[in-house]
Amino acid sequence: MGVCERGSTLAHPVVAKTDGHGHDYKTQSHRTGSKRPARPAETGRNAERYSQRRPRWNNELTNQPESRPNIIVILADDMGFADLGCWGSEIRTPNIDKLAAGGLKYTQMYNSARCCPSRAAVLTGLNPQQAGVGHMVDDYGTREYQGYLNDNCVTIAEALSSAGYETFMSGKWHVGGPHNLQKPETWTPGEPGSPTPRQRGFDKFFGTLTGAGSFWNPMTLMEDQTLIQPDSPDFYYTDAISDHAIEMISGNTDSENPFFLYLAYTSPHWPLHAFEEDIARYEGKYRDGWDALRTSRHEGMRSLGLVDPKWEISKRDPDSPAWDETPNHDWEDLRMAVYAAQIDRMDQGIGRVLAQIEAQGQTDNTLIMFMADNGGCAEFCAEDSNRPNYTNFTPNLDGSRATVGNIPDLRPGGSDTFQSYDLPWANTSNTPFRLFKRWTHEGGISTPLVVNWPDKIKSPETIHSPAHLIDIMPTCLQAAGASYPTENNGHSIKSLEGESLVPSFQNPDWKREAPIHWEHEGNRAIRDGDWKLVSEYPGAWELYNISDDRTELNNRADGEKDRLARMSREYNAWGERVGVVNWVDRWDAIRRGPIGKRNHRVG
Repeated sequence: MGVCERGSTLAHPVVAKTDGHGHDYKTQSHRTGSKRPARPAETGRNAERYSQRRPRWNNELTNQPESRPNIIVILADDMGFADLGCWGSEIRTPNIDKLAAGGLKYTQMYNSARCCPSRAAVLTGLNPQQAGVGHMVDDYGTREYQGYLNDNCVTIAEALSSAGYETFMSGKWHVGGPHNLQKPETWTPGEPGSPTPRQRGFDKFFGTLTGAGSFWNPMTLMEDQTLIQPDSPDFYYTDAISDHAIEMISGNTDSENPFFLYLAYTSPHWPLHAFEEDIARYEGKYRDGWDALRTSRHEGMRSLGLVDPKWEISKRDPDSPAWDETPNHDWEDLRMAVYAAQIDRMDQGIGRVLAQIEAQGQTDNTLIMFMADNGGCAEFCAEDSNRPNYTNFTPNLDGSRATVGNIPDLRPGGSDTFQSYDLPWANTSNTPFRLFKRWTHEGGISTPLVVNWPDKIKSPETIHSPAHLIDIMPTCLQAAGASYPTENNGHSIKSLEGESLVPSFQNPDWKREAPIHWEHEGNRAIRDGDWKLVSEYPGAWELYNISDDRTELNNRADGEKDRLARMSREYNAWGERVGVVNWVDRWDAIRRGPIGKRNHRVG
């Protein structure tokens, strides 16, 4: 696909700095920039109807100041539905598993199919188009697809800051517009079109502005409003994200105010970078191949009650060869081992964050929610290291370039390589579903959701009602006893689209009221109750009864024409309201050629 999350080195002069964790950095200070001009509020025949909506919650549960919890939202990057230990996987995730064992597991939680739109949905409680991030960070010429958070939304951080919370972010931003990494002199963080977390409500920020890059030398790394670069061979981004989160919350120890932490890991997004000690834990475990692993993971999910036994596992993706027909078994085993090691390392960091909260005596009064931004990623890294895209996000600290490409002769994991785990293993990550990140079939949009809050969640439960990332904002607000603003910095704010999950904390039979909608790169869907209408661009609508067939194997479109027509009308009305525009028109707007339906190439 030609769009990818890109990173690069900075071309500006730099000076030395140390961050307090023993990591050395080079820094480049930038001005914060000015505010963007006001944009008009939502208009049209639906504007009045939606301006009258109110948040769907009652604050009686959490309206006392002394009961306000700390809140942590943890987002994994490109992790599939089947990748957690508590979801039936062989990957070690004991800390996430512990949260699940004492909390809630949501089996039908949905994301928005891709990094940027999912992050916009989490942060704002709006559909991505309404927040200005309908696709990625490119500007397609409409405010719904401008590529950065607009002025007619508020972030969780902005809303909770107004309620007295200290607000922290550690990790990946990726809702702040494009950054031309081949010409870094052409952009400055904080200027119009490049808003930073500090400008969207976060008191403290450590992380990257762009979407992907080396774990050993990530591009667009910032601390607050200062661009920095790692200058130590011991630097590893996943650990740094965890370290800075711990520093932020430890600084809250003596505060009378609760904190909100947005912990946005880049793990396990490509490239395959991990410590050898973590890789060794998994190397050799995958020599039976992806077919056997899909079966074992599906059996694990069934035994845990996470999938209905009547849902048949989808067939191996048609673009995936059978394991027995695949060469280079040792290398394939190793690719999956590195991917598993990335998740393992993220879980280790989460464990250290949890230990810090426990040391501060704040475990019981801390609400934690863990999820992923999209399904497993089938993108592959072609052997083409001279492409400009690649040369901008593959430099090492010593100035050398990583070798790009899924090359069987090269061992993945180190900073001198740049590989992905590729389509067959992504198909395994999304067990038992079809398709991948970017698609709106279940494989692209399904994520585990784990919620833990000892003060309010007294027994572990599994919740099977559908929910979506847009529900995270209203959940945070209700838990905090905070209100949702109607304006911010002089700009009118769109009404919340999500529904609070707080009622489900005490009622496992809770049901979400409203339909859920998707659009990404022309892939479309609507989930309304048990039924889902979905289309893989540029194909026709397919219709599935999810209660009977969540793996989307029995298309009911021919036998349910009235239902299909009604749901199609509902989808079209939603698309008109939130500003969905034709995918081909958007693609042409940035002067790129038409894309192939199943092109998984990175860059």
